[in-house]
Amino acid sequence: MTAPTREELAALADALEGAAPEAILTAAAGRFPGRIALACSFGAEDCVLVDVVARSRLAIDLFTLDTGYLFAETYDLWKRLEVRYAVPVRAAEADLPAPDPARPPPWETDPDGCCAARKVVPLRAALGGLAAWVTGLRRDQTPDRAHARVFEWDARFGLAKLNPLAGWKAADVWAHVKRFEVPVSPLHALGYSSIGCAPCTSSVAPGEDPRAGRWRGRAKTECGRHARWPATPHGEETSQS
Repeated sequence: MTAPTREELAALADALEGAAPEAILTAAAGRFPGRIALACSFGAEDCVLVDVVARSRLAIDLFTLDTGYLFAETYDLWKRLEVRYAVPVRAAEADLPAPDPARPPPWETDPDGCCAARKVVPLRAALGGLAAWVTGLRRDQTPDRAHARVFEWDARFGLAKLNPLAGWKAADVWAHVKRFEVPVSPLHALGYSSIGCAPCTSSVAPGEDPRAGRWRGRAKTECGRHARWPATPHGEETSQS
C-alpha cells in the first residue's frame, strides 16, 4: 500500500465533502486496509462513529487514550459500547509512575504537560505503523478545528487524518444518536457537553460555549491531539488542519 499524497487526500476531501460518514469511512477503510484506526474518546461524536463502523462492518480498529483519570461513567460507557457492538476498544496508556500524593496533581501545576504525557505521547505510539486515523471532531467546536477536512494530511503524526463528522452540527450528532439508539455518556444529560478527564471537566451552564467546561478558568481549549502549528512549549509539534 502506497502512502497517500497531499493531492490524493485533497481530491478525496473534495469528492466526499458532505457525504455521509458511512461513505467516508468505507472509502477510508478501502484505501488503508488494515492500517486505519478510530481514536475514540467516548464523546457523543465518537460513539456515533463506533456505531457507523460496527453497523457497516468496516475493518477499522478502535482504541482510546486511557489517562487513568476518566469519569466512572466513561469507563462504564466503554464497556457498554463493546457489548452493544461486539467490538473491542483497546486502551492506549502512558507509561508513567503514579503522581506523588504529597505534591499538587500534574493537571493543576502543568495541564499542558499533563495532557502531553497522558494523551499526546500515547497517541503517537498508538498511531505508529498506521496509515490513517479517524477522529470525531467537528469544525464548529473550536477555532483550531474550523478548517478540518474530511480527508487531510496530519503533519504532526505523519499519516492521513479522517474527520467524517467535520461538517456536522451538534443537532446532526444527536439526531443520529436518537435514530440508532447509540449509547452515550449519561453526563451529557447533566450539562457536560464535552467530556474529558474528570479533574479537568465541569458541566456547562445554558448559553455557555459547549467546551467551556474543559480546563475551566484557563485559556487552554485543546488537549493537544488536534491543536495546530506551531510547536507547544512542551516541544510537541501540533497538527495543521
